[in-house]
Amino acid sequence: MIAFILRRLLTLIPLLLGITLLVFLLMSLAPGDFLTPVRAQRDVPAELIQAIQTEFGLDQPWYVQYYKWLGNVLQGNLGHSWAFKVPVADLIGQRIWATFLLSLCAFVFSWAIAIPLGVLAAVYKDSIFDRVSAVLAYAALSIPEFFLALGLVFFAAQTGWFPLGGATSIDYDYLSFGGKMLDRAHHLVLPTLALGIGSIASIMRIMRANFLDSMRAGFVATARAKGLRERVVMFKHVLRNAINPLVSAFGFAFSSLLSGALMVEIVLQYPGLGQLMYQSILREDQFVVLASVMLGCSMLVLGNLLADILLAWSDPRIRLERKK
Repeated sequence: MIAFILRRLLTLIPLLLGITLLVFLLMSLAPGDFLTPVRAQRDVPAELIQAIQTEFGLDQPWYVQYYKWLGNVLQGNLGHSWAFKVPVADLIGQRIWATFLLSLCAFVFSWAIAIPLGVLAAVYKDSIFDRVSAVLAYAALSIPEFFLALGLVFFAAQTGWFPLGGATSIDYDYLSFGGKMLDRAHHLVLPTLALGIGSIASIMRIMRANFLDSMRAGFVATARAKGLRERVVMFKHVLRNAINPLVSAFGFAFSSLLSGALMVEIVLQYPGLGQLMYQSILREDQFVVLASVMLGCSMLVLGNLLADILLAWSDPRIRLERKK
């Protein structure tokens, strides 16, 4: 298991190099750089702009700039954000917790609802519950996340039940510990709904199909012939086999939540990593964009690694070590 984890972590190195090289090349092809707005300001001395260009290597070809940036990253320096006037590591550290909390809440919310609904839809196949859940699932899949987020903003504006934007209230620092928890949870309700409802529909339909396939398997007839109770057959044998494909999709689901969080954070004004990346792209703050891309890619690989480990744990037939 340890050798497998090390091999997967080593594959992260060429993947990060390739992705950051591609992002760096694409940003270098865009007209201007992050100093373009500064050059338009008459009160900024030309010598200062020239010194910054030399420091960041902006007067050199893009591959030389990439080489300098890569050297700094290997020394633990992600660069400095010109747009936000702070080190990139500090900026990422301020935003990543908000996005991780939002993605985790949406993930728990969607899976906690989708899996029981998928199991019930399979057990009561062709019933009223199955048909209603199928209609609701198709309706949820057909609504884009940004459109759902816009609808939730309208709902919050009309009712006043939920805050319009932000991760905390103005008086957050003066609240008790319990008050701070409730305040954060209150601000997470709408982003979690916008990010999680679409996932509920897709996971529920996959779970229903897997559960139906497992119910028709031969080991189910064997378990019933041995006299096991129906509840044991369904929740110990059928559910365990039906959930394996979902476990393998864990990494993709988590990474898709992170990418989907970008649109939700922008529409709902949630101060997370996705909103930061969007603002950095508009301002051509390339060091922040590169750090955000590296972080997203790393979380994708780590999510898939966790999915492989969980799959091996849930299915003893799967072995992660190579045969000698």
